[in-house]
Amino acid sequence: MTKVLIDADGCPVVDLTIAAAKRFGLPVLLICDTSHIMQREGAETITVSKGADAVDFVLVNRVDKGDIVVTQDYGLAAMVLAKRGVPIDQNGRIYTEENIEGLLHGRHVAKKIRQSGGRMKGPKKRRPEHNEAFEEALVKLLKETAQ
Repeated sequence: MTKVLIDADGCPVVDLTIAAAKRFGLPVLLICDTSHIMQREGAETITVSKGADAVDFVLVNRVDKGDIVVTQDYGLAAMVLAKRGVPIDQNGRIYTEENIEGLLHGRHVAKKIRQSGGRMKGPKKRRPEHNEAFEEALVKLLKETAQ
């Protein structure tokens, strides 16, 4: 059975994801570290110790083919794709084999700029339209999974 996994550290769409998955009868796993402990009705929570990529490794080890993973982490999305899962970000963008390399490259370039003292603009302030786009894309994925 398909499941929905959430990289829950700092994820703004946890409640939307749980509600959508519930409509399709799919189990939800929240994976977070000890600095972001959370419990939500309708989801199982797995809490891991803090550490670089600790959540990512626990999550990717639980992904099966066709599982949906909510994350804003490009590196985790790439690992999920390698396991034939379906990663989606908090704004409704589906990560694919076609777009992940460009996203990872952009992240690498931004890191180099920051390391050399440059500054990058942060993400735009979250707006209701972002939640709507996410929910629409997630429900579409869930419908495809249910077929």
